[in-house]
Amino acid sequence: FFVIATQNPVEFHGTYPLPESQLDRFILSAEMGPPTDEEAMEVLASREHGDPIADLRPVVALEEVVELQEACLRVVVAPAIRAYVVAVLNAVRARPEVMLPASMRAGLYLQRAAQAWALFGGRDFVLPDDIKRLVQPVLAHRLGMRGRARAADVLAEVVTAVPLPPLRQH
Repeated sequence: FFVIATQNPVEFHGTYPLPESQLDRFILSAEMGPPTDEEAMEVLASREHGDPIADLRPVVALEEVVELQEACLRVVVAPAIRAYVVAVLNAVRARPEVMLPASMRAGLYLQRAAQAWALFGGRDFVLPDDIKRLVQPVLAHRLGMRGRARAADVLAEVVTAVPLPPLRQH
């Protein structure tokens, strides 16, 4: 099954953090921030005369979703890319600011997200930059940090520090 969820900031009254075991099950996390003025105007206009949800229509058929999932599995992940994923996970684990590191599931999701990213980029192979691009959205919500350390800062430093694997012609 496929779930998209929203999570209010922990600072909100009545909001509680999810347990690590549940956070680890979400492949990606993205912070949206507040809407722009233009987006806010669109939201207000869309609800002026009713609920826009009633007008929603599918943009893709279930069969197409299954086909895309299968196509993702055919995207090649070279051994050097897998080694890069492991190096990133190890570098995160080695950071003293990280109290709860990313699990092996996080590595699997990082690889799978990179396969999807490559597919949507028109490629049948993963590049190191695909991994680099997805480290933050795949790993940040999984890390337990010490003190005031921020996962985003640690991950940015890790991505800069871990050498990219050499590229070979595919």
